Amino acid sequence: MEFDLPKEQSSIIKVIGVGGGGCNAVNHMFQQGIKDVNFVICNTDAQALDTSPVPNKIQLGPGLTKGRGAGSHPSTGKDATMESLKEVKDLLEKNTEMVFVTAGMGGGTGTGGAPVIARTAREQGILTIGIITMPFGFEGKRRRQQAEQGLKEMRDNVDAILIISNDKLREIYGNLEFNAAFAKADDILATAAKGIAEIITVPGYVNVDFEDVKTVLRNSGLAIMGSARANGENRALEAVKNALASPLLNDSDISGATNILLNISSGAKPVLMDEISEITEFVQEAAGNDCDIIWGNCSDSALEDDILVTLIATGFETEKERKDRQSKETVIRMTLGSEEKADTPEQSAEEHFPTNQTPETPFLKQENDTPKNEDTTVKFELTTDNGKPRQFSFEFDGSMYEDEKEEDDAVGMNDETEAADDDMGMKVYMQKDVEEEHDEDNHM
Repeated sequence: MEFDLPKEQSSIIKVIGVGGGGCNAVNHMFQQGIKDVNFVICNTDAQALDTSPVPNKIQLGPGLTKGRGAGSHPSTGKDATMESLKEVKDLLEKNTEMVFVTAGMGGGTGTGGAPVIARTAREQGILTIGIITMPFGFEGKRRRQQAEQGLKEMRDNVDAILIISNDKLREIYGNLEFNAAFAKADDILATAAKGIAEIITVPGYVNVDFEDVKTVLRNSGLAIMGSARANGENRALEAVKNALASPLLNDSDISGATNILLNISSGAKPVLMDEISEITEFVQEAAGNDCDIIWGNCSDSALEDDILVTLIATGFETEKERKDRQSKETVIRMTLGSEEKADTPEQSAEEHFPTNQTPETPFLKQENDTPKNEDTTVKFELTTDNGKPRQFSFEFDGSMYEDEKEEDDAVGMNDETEAADDDMGMKVYMQKDVEEEHDEDNHM
């Protein structure tokens, strides 16, 4: 099926729907309208393409499927997309700098074809964002397994991915009619694409340009997004709180993000400086002080007296990174002796503190035994008098357990290691193998 998208009329941003779910979402976006974005639908089902209002269409694998769909087989969806790959490449070559690939995972065409299209876009140097939905639990185990595999392949072939759980929508919105449930998912997909695209395409007083978007999204992996609008006296705080409670966040939060793209839009009632400060400070506190926030402000007359807050957070630790880190760490939880309360007023200090520990010496609680003679990282969690945990870690090698008591060149640690927490004005001592040392003394 042919299409015509003249280069001079082509936007740098394209939204491509793949398969039944992806095409339905793009149909919805097309009818809603997103400023300066081109829409494309790709499907093996010729009938679904014919009934779509979207003008730019690619029939995937007409020779393979004869226009009858992929039969819920991802391998068929993949092969059909490979058959039509030249048309996809021709489309992407038309002035494209950013592409959204949206699909529902679990079926045939979207699950098998979307990763192929995403990989093709990324190989051409295009910033590639995946927006996908995961199936409802009642859709069956096989569909769920296919969805998980499709999600893995999408993750491997996009710069950033937004994941919307249909079960999460059901949890939030309750027992909707069947069609209404899928319509709600389409709304969320449209909000995600619109929220990111219009950060670039809608002019503002403080613009967020395409380079800013690339900084946040390029090679960033999992992205989470929130968007909400509010009015009234406390509209700024209400909007940012609701944005952080958005179903787009999929039970996640923004703590641990390294980059956040934040857009603040207003209508007839302009945003105030205090409102901008309130929003940015709230986001910074939620994300942490190490997070870099790029923010912009634009005007949208459709908002009237409302304020709209949209944020995209990226740069989270991946599951593999987390597992690699945890495999190298021995966690020692340490509570100050002053936190340990005697059971009765008569309990003496000798009864309260273990041998060779005093109220001035931290009381060590060790969850895992440190492996001897092995390189390791020890992470401490120090609980202070106000109950607020503080964490820090040291790297050292197994020679700490040797009789030679050699100094660790990296951190200068010996048998009794001292570290200072400057913020808290206290010293923490790590003591090792106290009982073993006493046993050795007794045998001498």
